[in-house]
Amino acid sequence: MLSDVMEDYLKAIYTLQGEHGPPVSTSDIADYLDKTPPTVTSMLGKLEERGLVDREKYKGVELTHEGETVALEVLRHHRLLEAYLTEHLDYSWSEVHDEADTLEHHISEEFERRVADLLGNPTVDPHGDPIPGADLEPLEQEETSRLSDHGVGERVVVARVSDRDEEELEYLEAAGVTPGTTLEVVDVAPFGMVTVHVGETTREQSLPEAVAQSIRVRSPRADETAQTGANGA
Repeated sequence: MLSDVMEDYLKAIYTLQGEHGPPVSTSDIADYLDKTPPTVTSMLGKLEERGLVDREKYKGVELTHEGETVALEVLRHHRLLEAYLTEHLDYSWSEVHDEADTLEHHISEEFERRVADLLGNPTVDPHGDPIPGADLEPLEQEETSRLSDHGVGERVVVARVSDRDEEELEYLEAAGVTPGTTLEVVDVAPFGMVTVHVGETTREQSLPEAVAQSIRVRSPRADETAQTGANGA
């Protein structure tokens, strides 16, 4: 049986593989989990012994098939719990990450199934992150970019936001910047502020560059473009 800490490492490696591709460096894992590199190195050795990661000296680690399956199961628990806490227990989206981090290791598969059924088997959590299916097949990565990479006049749709910073999530919620919201970049200041129109309004919102970097966006789909045109007609 794996410890909660081992599962946290596997989940972190899976997330970092999705962001940067494998292999994942020890320093990236240490930064993500707020651990020291020697602590990470020690844990990676234990995970390698169990056949959950492959390590290549001086390059980093990659999940094995077994390690990936464990990571997907933990992610499924985590993201279903975030959705459940938000929809049925009146948690705000800024509060659910830490609660889900604690609970994700301790729910049964029956509990997971019942939560999924109650929620209607959602495909994304409140922050826009995809929820792995019950088959635990690898997630298809939606093509996204950082909001900070876009210039004046570009229209994008918020795909997902990081769930790791409670204050940042509260800020984004107050600004109306949530998954599915259309943004139009109206100004990019030399010192890093990105100003956008939020939704189909003329309301402007200025976002610090660090926040804009944490927001993943995609191009508007054809149906959204058509809807925007109809709203503006």
